[in-house]
Amino acid sequence: MYEKRSFGDKVWLVLKGLAMGAANKVPGVSGGLVAFVAGFYEEFIYSLQKINRKAFALLVNGRFKSFFRYVNGRFLGLLILGMVISYFSVSKVLDYLIVHFELYVWSAFFGMIIGSIYFIAKDFGEWNRKYVAYLLCGILAGVSISFLEPARENSNLFFVFFCGIIGVSGMTLPGLSGSFILILLGNYVLLLVDSVNALFDTIADIFQWDFSFVDNTGRIELLKVLVVFAVGSLAGLVSLSHLLAYVLKRFKKATYAVIIGFIAGSLGVVWPWKEKLFAYDLSGKVQFDANGREIIMGYDRYWPSEFSLEVGIAIFFIIVGILLVLSLDWYQKARTQQHG
Repeated sequence: MYEKRSFGDKVWLVLKGLAMGAANKVPGVSGGLVAFVAGFYEEFIYSLQKINRKAFALLVNGRFKSFFRYVNGRFLGLLILGMVISYFSVSKVLDYLIVHFELYVWSAFFGMIIGSIYFIAKDFGEWNRKYVAYLLCGILAGVSISFLEPARENSNLFFVFFCGIIGVSGMTLPGLSGSFILILLGNYVLLLVDSVNALFDTIADIFQWDFSFVDNTGRIELLKVLVVFAVGSLAGLVSLSHLLAYVLKRFKKATYAVIIGFIAGSLGVVWPWKEKLFAYDLSGKVQFDANGREIIMGYDRYWPSEFSLEVGIAIFFIIVGILLVLSLDWYQKARTQQHG
């Protein structure tokens, strides 16, 4: 049985969903990491695991209340509500901030991931050779993914469905950024920018009783892509949750060791000081995609050569990111003492 929640807890859960949705849209940051640090990761995985044959049987037989209780519907519903709100609000703000204050945004996320590593590792307990080996495997996997080169955009619906399955991994695997995986697959802009914006514009048109978009083949194609991506994401979310629930029950500490290593290894993805590497044609000109954006092939990471005001502000935001995550720990301790 899952614990009952007060109104304040429900609002807080929506906010956590909002944070998960925002994190999932940022390359290098994982929604699963937010769940892990905020203390509801295991409930999230075990609730998703309940979406199985029994749940579908309850649904088909019209036992909706039993279905809702069985899958921990209030918990999942509030989280999903927060994620949906995020995609049309916070994620839009993040898009703006990354364009105009890129260094400071990456600095804050870099600090948040450092804080997360401490947060997860502090209660791990005793480390032995076996767990250190798992840790190193996680670090190696994280570093390897960080330095892969992106592919080209592909709107084939079968590939989009596959992207949904793989891209949703950031929701269930702390440290594995679904957005970054989509960048590597070449479909980040198509799936998390263009198609989401197409949905936003369509909803706005419908509210204004403007249905001219049905004749817009480009808009309809993007909406079709978004639906297929959503179905793939749902399939991936349910299947991965079953696998993770099994692993967590039987190899909990080993799984945590791999997760800590993976998060540490993926720090390179959000390293603040980096320059974009664009794709060039044979004549040396920058190549553009179908939407007129430069094609990014990777990043050239570097250490700042001298201390400046910009570097100082970036370091400040790293510290803010660390403190933001640690404040969750302080908040949870305060709540425990209050209820204890």
